[in-house]
Amino acid sequence: MENFNPVDRHETELLRHVPPPDWQNPRASDRYNLVVIGAGPAGLVAAAGAAGLGAKVALIERHLMGGDCLNVGCVPSKALLRCARAAKEAREAARFGVRAAGVEVDFASVAERVRSLRAQLSHHDSASRFQSLGVDVFLGQGSFAGPDTISVGDQTLRFSKAVIATGARAVVLPIPGLKEVGCLTNETVFQLSDMPKRLAIIGAGPIGCEMAQAFARLGAEVHLVEAESRILPREDTDAAKLLESALTQDGVTLYCGAKIEMVTRTTAGKRVRAISGGQSRDIVVDEILLGVGRAPNIEGLNLEAAAIAYTKTGVTVNDFLQTSNRRVYAAGDVCLPQKFTHAADACARIVLQNALFAGRRRVSSLVIPWCTYTDPEIAHVGAYESADVTTFRHDFSQVDRAVLDADQGFVKVHVRPASDKIVGATIVGAHAGEMMGTIALALSNELGLNAIARTVFPYPTVSECIKKAADAYSRTRLTPGIKRLFNWWLRRTR
Repeated sequence: MENFNPVDRHETELLRHVPPPDWQNPRASDRYNLVVIGAGPAGLVAAAGAAGLGAKVALIERHLMGGDCLNVGCVPSKALLRCARAAKEAREAARFGVRAAGVEVDFASVAERVRSLRAQLSHHDSASRFQSLGVDVFLGQGSFAGPDTISVGDQTLRFSKAVIATGARAVVLPIPGLKEVGCLTNETVFQLSDMPKRLAIIGAGPIGCEMAQAFARLGAEVHLVEAESRILPREDTDAAKLLESALTQDGVTLYCGAKIEMVTRTTAGKRVRAISGGQSRDIVVDEILLGVGRAPNIEGLNLEAAAIAYTKTGVTVNDFLQTSNRRVYAAGDVCLPQKFTHAADACARIVLQNALFAGRRRVSSLVIPWCTYTDPEIAHVGAYESADVTTFRHDFSQVDRAVLDADQGFVKVHVRPASDKIVGATIVGAHAGEMMGTIALALSNELGLNAIARTVFPYPTVSECIKKAADAYSRTRLTPGIKRLFNWWLRRTR
């Protein structure tokens, strides 16, 4: 993000908002209820929420407001994925009886659409909007000058409470030759105007899989390299297998269980040497995209001056998101293992209660679902399938709407044995992320499968798959003894 340079009018518009080039920092107040360092999702929610409650708030951002999510993360990546899905749908329209011959992808137009949408959404995170909310917005590096002071520019801000929400950034892995040859990360890939014809992606986690599918559908030759034995190694095995099949159908070449030995530059392109099963393989491409490796943004904060503990994984916090300095809290990617925008948002709300109103809300009480936005999507919350849970599964092939939409996938809901208490779930399908909200709601409010089974879902919808999984649980309650009792009663009441 530090090397963000505008390439067209859309990015010029973006930089008019996050941040404006002619921005003048306000004169600092004598003391603030809350000073927030970092204007990503966590920082923006904390600043806006506190100001809305009547607090005197300062917000400090050294680079781009909106953070990773707006500028180099969720917004541009999902915009790119939507373009890729349109290309896929056009090519496969014939299976629905629609002939769309001669499908072409204009990558320059795709990239412009991505940048246009990002610029359009940047208004929500703009410095001027937050100023209008009553927040004092300071652009520059914020550094702790003491246990209750932060310096920015030539000013010192005194605070009652502070929040560190500086996020994390992509890092280049220590692969021999990679730094010298050069690679793309999520912070640079969305500035491309010309699509690389050949692309190697290192890491088959969520970012790697999303970008592999997107670029393959847009017409690139994609090689996806993963050190583990399968893609999405932390996700449900059945879910990963279904996505692996989809990626292969999209033309992605997978190299699982592969270690990258070195990267070199040749006349034919960038050469990635990977070793798998004792054999080496050379993959020659035009660009390399790094899909793994994140580091917390703690440089320049001078945390020692405020006696704030940290490690290489980020700022150290307790279950109340409080740092070793009782005045200072942290939220978002700079301290959380769950590096999601919605997790940052939720934790910022906890910080507001705990910091401003002496609350005792715990981050461990949160139910945090997540989703990989490939096609099919893979959404998950809570526990995974294991010998310690009872799993109810229902496949999309048995759901009318999914059949009509040619949507493949399944729902797995995990409960405590001999109980309807939900402890986790995995959903795979075109709209798995949207569907997961139902499970997350039930889990957050301690509603079991009985409650879902009693709920009327509209027909035909893919979400019925969740109800059918709940119905499968209900059928387990019909024990042989209860069934005999029902038979006896029904015979008597004929």
